[in-house]
Amino acid sequence: MAVEVKLAHMMAKRKITLGELAERIHITPANLSILKTGKARAIRFSTLDAICHELRCQPGDILEHID
Repeated sequence: MAVEVKLAHMMAKRKITLGELAERIHITPANLSILKTGKARAIRFSTLDAICHELRCQPGDILEHID
């Protein structure tokens, strides 16, 4: 995949657990885990917005295009 997910790094930087973030953005821990491990094939803008809001970051802090 050409897009790398750096969610784990940002979560560690903000000292928030997967369960806590999942609860705050109202998605299941299983779905957030799929995104965190890079196994997701898509992400809704509303989910990305909620993650960025809670982690106080930009989408580019979480997603990176790899050539």
